[in-house]
Amino acid sequence: MSTAILSEQGQIEIPQQIREQLGLTPGTEVNIALVGNVVEISLMRQVKESRPEDGYGMLVCRKPGPRSLMDFDVAMAMRQSQHDCP
Repeated sequence: MSTAILSEQGQIEIPQQIREQLGLTPGTEVNIALVGNVVEISLMRQVKESRPEDGYGMLVCRKPGPRSLMDFDVAMAMRQSQHDCP
């Protein structure tokens, strides 16, 4: 069993050994429940770290001819892709 201290903001730090065993990373969602006078924390879902290459192909430019990244407006492409989808 590990001991944690409640901060002024009502936060506790999950000990490193437990975080490592469960694979907890920043952004991982947990469920907190009060059972009697016991606080239970359970893992909701894991948040997988993303890499830039994970987004490959999400936005497609169908403009013909040579293009450069400087010509690409991500916000406009996202708006257009929303209109293209049913």
